[in-house]
Amino acid sequence: MNYSVISGDIVSSTSLSNADNQFVAENLKRLLSELTREFNIYGRLIKGDYLECVVPNAADGLQVALAIKSFVKAIPIDAKNYKEHDNRVKQFKIHGIRLAIGYGELSRFNPEEGIIDGEAIYLSGREISGETTYNKERIVIKNTLFFASKNEDLNKNFQPLLALLDVLFSKATARQCEVLYLKLMKNQEDEIAKQLGIGQSAVNQHSTSVGWNAIDEAVNYFKMVISK
Repeated sequence: MNYSVISGDIVSSTSLSNADNQFVAENLKRLLSELTREFNIYGRLIKGDYLECVVPNAADGLQVALAIKSFVKAIPIDAKNYKEHDNRVKQFKIHGIRLAIGYGELSRFNPEEGIIDGEAIYLSGREISGETTYNKERIVIKNTLFFASKNEDLNKNFQPLLALLDVLFSKATARQCEVLYLKLMKNQEDEIAKQLGIGQSAVNQHSTSVGWNAIDEAVNYFKMVISK
């Protein structure tokens, strides 16, 4: 049985204040709880800024990853509380979190005992650990969305798709990410409008501006390919 295992690393967490790091960790715990209810995932938070998430229905992997991405980008961290030249905090506002989807088998998976071991989690963890480079006073981020499997055709197939999604999400505002998250969590626009206290027309406008139709097609394409 193949799983999608998502590893995630908060961008620039070491540059956030202790209070903001705690705030982010509290929000991530709530996120994992909501994802568990909606997608039956098993998720855990490690040291407050690194998460691991097993998605039993592997085809949901991209949808869950993008939900995580949009949720983190919408966390209200005020960059004005930091030095204007602090590029690391700006990177958090732009990218939020780096995520890798590892697709493959798990040799051991016991949620009750917190055991996750095998190919899928190895692949996702490897992608995360090898992609950030530091250049003295600034963090250099090339990409924040990755897919890894033993199938090179799959890897080549998804690489350009994730690169394009990366660009869309990096340009999304916090409000647009709130809307994206709720849409990825299967809420209708009228429900989103009530939750956010805005008009349905505003929800639709945010969705259009951020490229929801393309994002939705990408999620469905991932489901189709993985389900084959």
